[in-house]
Amino acid sequence: MTKDHAQLLPRRSLLVMGAIGLASVAFHSPPAAAVQRRPDRGSMTMYRDAGCGCCMAWANLAERAGYQVSVQNVADMAAVKRRLGVPAALASCHTVLVGGFVVEGHVPFPALGRLLSQRPMDIRGIAVPDMPVGSPGMEVPGGTREPFDVIAFFRNGRTARFA
Repeated sequence: MTKDHAQLLPRRSLLVMGAIGLASVAFHSPPAAAVQRRPDRGSMTMYRDAGCGCCMAWANLAERAGYQVSVQNVADMAAVKRRLGVPAALASCHTVLVGGFVVEGHVPFPALGRLLSQRPMDIRGIAVPDMPVGSPGMEVPGGTREPFDVIAFFRNGRTARFA
């Protein structure tokens, strides 16, 4: 072996070992589908008054639950609720459109998931009226909770307990 070949061997060995190392990382890395990601539950549009902080708390929880949230600040929330058919008795601070349904207020995500998976044809939306303490986005230190129901509102104007 000549002196030039002796100097090339270590370089060549390093290159080959580096290529083998990269290939082993590529072949032993988990596939993209196996990497833990939060589920994509779809996108929603939230209409809110810009001065309301609890709306953003609910939106942040929605994002952590896997929803993509687009927030629209509006000056006249009453007009939005009328346009979307939210009964005045069920009004809360924010109104959301998701999957063809209206979601009013601090609705818990299991109820929202149930609505989106069952997709009842006659329901316009679901609501948690007012802003009950302990509902999603309305949590307080100490875990105090007011009892509340999730109410379904129908296209014909009827309402019923949903959850």
